[in-house]
Amino acid sequence: MVGHFQEFEDEYLEMMYEFHEAEPGGIVRTGDLAAKLDVSPASATEMVQRLAVRGYLEYIPYKGARLTEAGLVHGQKMKRRHRLAEVLLEILPYDGNPHETACRLEHAIDDDMEVALSRLITPETKDPSGRDIPQPTPDIAARLSKRPSSVSLMNLNTDTPATLSAIFMAADEAQALDAGGFRVGSSIVRTGPDSFVADGQEAILSERWMNGVFVEIINDTV
Repeated sequence: MVGHFQEFEDEYLEMMYEFHEAEPGGIVRTGDLAAKLDVSPASATEMVQRLAVRGYLEYIPYKGARLTEAGLVHGQKMKRRHRLAEVLLEILPYDGNPHETACRLEHAIDDDMEVALSRLITPETKDPSGRDIPQPTPDIAARLSKRPSSVSLMNLNTDTPATLSAIFMAADEAQALDAGGFRVGSSIVRTGPDSFVADGQEAILSERWMNGVFVEIINDTV
């Protein structure tokens, strides 16, 4: 029960952050929040007041609520985790409803998993709907700054030395890549738009395969 309630709180703060994206610092009417979350206005008011007591929202009677600094950090974290989950599902690829599945996954993502997923994107990466992925909160940003840059082969610049760090594709496709020298730990260099050298072996990869293989940049230069 406690876990379910925590998820419900997360959903409210995540939705409040979505309103914040559209109008930073704006007051969100309880009715608008209720409509977005598909709950009754009374339920929304009760939760808003509860979150206000906990310091996540500033509740303004008869007007609505807005995020406090603590609420902004939490909402940003949840929205980032949701969109990272959608990016992961697109990479896999996933045939179900990515939005609904990401809604469930985001609650299971802890700081360690967020750091891992964050290495699958670049600052320019959008979610599958074309929306910005919120910046990491300071605690996650500090951890990411200590890790090598990680990008897909699609985003790897030509002649940039890298080490293969992850493969996201079906087992038979991963085996085919392995036979061509593409395995975790392999040294990778991009030599052209779709050509690579992996541990001395040359290969031509499709766009889908390039999007499913991730590497760490050597010496942190892109």
